[in-house]
Amino acid sequence: MRCQGKYEREARAQGFHCIAGVDEVGRGALFGPVFAAAVILSPDRPIRGLRDSKQLPPERRQILAERIRERAVGWAVGAADAFEIDHVNIYQASRLAMRRAVERLNPAPDYLLIDAITVDLPLAQLALIHGDALSQCIAAASILAKVERDACMCEWDKVFPQYGLKNHKGYSTSEHWKALENHGPTSMHRFSFWPVREHSPQTVWTGYPRQGELFPADEIPAEWAQADDTESGEYAEPLREMAACNP
Repeated sequence: MRCQGKYEREARAQGFHCIAGVDEVGRGALFGPVFAAAVILSPDRPIRGLRDSKQLPPERRQILAERIRERAVGWAVGAADAFEIDHVNIYQASRLAMRRAVERLNPAPDYLLIDAITVDLPLAQLALIHGDALSQCIAAASILAKVERDACMCEWDKVFPQYGLKNHKGYSTSEHWKALENHGPTSMHRFSFWPVREHSPQTVWTGYPRQGELFPADEIPAEWAQADDTESGEYAEPLREMAACNP
């Protein structure tokens, strides 16, 4: 797959002017917020080397993030914290983080290119599977979201050094699992993710939304296999608008 400006050009040909790429980072992590970024690239100030952030080494991501901030028409970052993830599930929390990023954009976009999903906003939008590998503005958003979230995890590592957050950025690794077994989860861990409960030395309440898209059903203990009825219920709206990344 080639990351290019094809979809941005097609949108401009339809009469749209402010095309924003949107992507999220941290969906599969066990700790902390899910981050999203929205970026409006300038056709007059191209940035070479944009691609899916997962395909770039950290040093290259940092360089490209600086160029995105300098050359983009507009950019913004949003987040949804672990509390929100545990109440509305990671899919809805990712969409919430994306919406927050878009709402903070200045200038406001009139068209959205989004990686795989859509957001609840009255804007024309196109969901692209593998969008961060196909669209330059989505790739730019993925890079910015990744750099911002990694920096946030390094700050939280200063608060919880025993978990090694600066190394694994909150993801599910043997180092992280061992820290959970030794120290138990923090208030910033995602208790709706079964690996957090599985590796906790304490008994943890299990009535959370299922995160089936991340953890296959055959990996979820039977006693935790319950229907997710929160998406359309009392938690359909976020319980709070705060997505803090500062300790």
